[in-house]
Amino acid sequence: MKKKKVNIVTLGCSKNTVDSEHLGGLLDPEKYAIIHDSNEKADVVVINTCGFIGEAREESVDTILGFAEARKSNEIERLVVMGCLAERYRSELESEIHEVDAFFGANDMKSIAMHLGMDPNAANDVYHYKRNRATSKHYAYLKISEGCDRSCSFCAIPMIRGKHVSTPVDELVREAKQLAAAGTKELVLIAQDLTYYGIDSGGKRKLDQLLHHLCLIDGIEWIRLQYTYPHGFPEQLLDMINSNPKICKYIDIPLQHINSNILKSMKRNVDRNQTIQLIQKIREKVPGIAIRTTMIAGYPGETEEAFQELLDFVREQRFERLGVFAYSPEEGTSAFELNDDVPEDVKHERVATIMELQQEISLQINQQRIGSIEKVLIDRAEGDFYVGRTQFDSPEVDNEVLIPKTGRKLRIGNFYNVSITGADAFDLKAELL
Repeated sequence: MKKKKVNIVTLGCSKNTVDSEHLGGLLDPEKYAIIHDSNEKADVVVINTCGFIGEAREESVDTILGFAEARKSNEIERLVVMGCLAERYRSELESEIHEVDAFFGANDMKSIAMHLGMDPNAANDVYHYKRNRATSKHYAYLKISEGCDRSCSFCAIPMIRGKHVSTPVDELVREAKQLAAAGTKELVLIAQDLTYYGIDSGGKRKLDQLLHHLCLIDGIEWIRLQYTYPHGFPEQLLDMINSNPKICKYIDIPLQHINSNILKSMKRNVDRNQTIQLIQKIREKVPGIAIRTTMIAGYPGETEEAFQELLDFVREQRFERLGVFAYSPEEGTSAFELNDDVPEDVKHERVATIMELQQEISLQINQQRIGSIEKVLIDRAEGDFYVGRTQFDSPEVDNEVLIPKTGRKLRIGNFYNVSITGADAFDLKAELL
């Protein structure tokens, strides 16, 4: 019997990537050939949507409409929509886009798989242990929990994904071992909030316990932490990062703002002074760490003075990695009830101003690394270069290291030592040692 080709199109964050990989792993490989984000002709298309902010919703809707035309003209046999947008706006989508065969929310992977033909008698625990990989095999995202108990005023994720639920340590270790056996060398730990891990099962944070077990897995050489939260940040985590060579000296900690009044309105449970003290402690306990953060510009009540405070904060702290979002009012959040008083053009001007400053900072930081010796993981070959990353760079979002092809063939997914020879704002140039 000819296999049906299933194209899983993933939009949004890396947490969606993990969901798509698990969905692909649930489908019988004897019946289905899984491809990810492909332009190839497919029998079935599954769109895993994002509903986080306005721009992401627009991209999701546009993608659905594009494939709806293909479904209408019978270019594809079946069109399924899942994920955050479908979770939040399912009834509206069903009433407007009739070419979609089925809509599913964000947390029911098995129902989607059964709709596509999975045996209903399949093992109940298969979800966490089978993955059809969308990323290169040498790195993998490991989602350690689902949902969020935080009440940030601007964020709709708790409404979409529900309450925080930690995946048990033994299940995550089992999944990580399978990934390592398949060639994974870098684990990128993700969740809505890594630091909350374990609180729902005994009231105690257990990220350090999980990291201890993951560091013992043969084949895993890098473990990276994304999406930590400033309030209640577990300081013992910094000692682990500093002392264990497998844990990258890198942390993603979205701060969102620095003005105390805005932080209070955002319900972040920290103020300006606490935020600065935390950053200082991170850098004191882990010398040389790369801090990645994100900010929101144009939040309701952000005066020009408050924005200048944010800009000065970015200038003073010199974050190694930084992204900025323009505030987007989200239905159902507490901030949605506020007066969205910063004009859209001003929001985007402020985003551009911060990113222009960050580009200067990033260039200066990168130039300081010229002459240093770095361990680099090779992600791909592209044109005249091999493209890799240091421990200070997360896949898909951070700096890359460009190594000229000079005769010696490098293997994708292997580590090499290089000398940094040049720098621009968001990339480094290097020579192989």
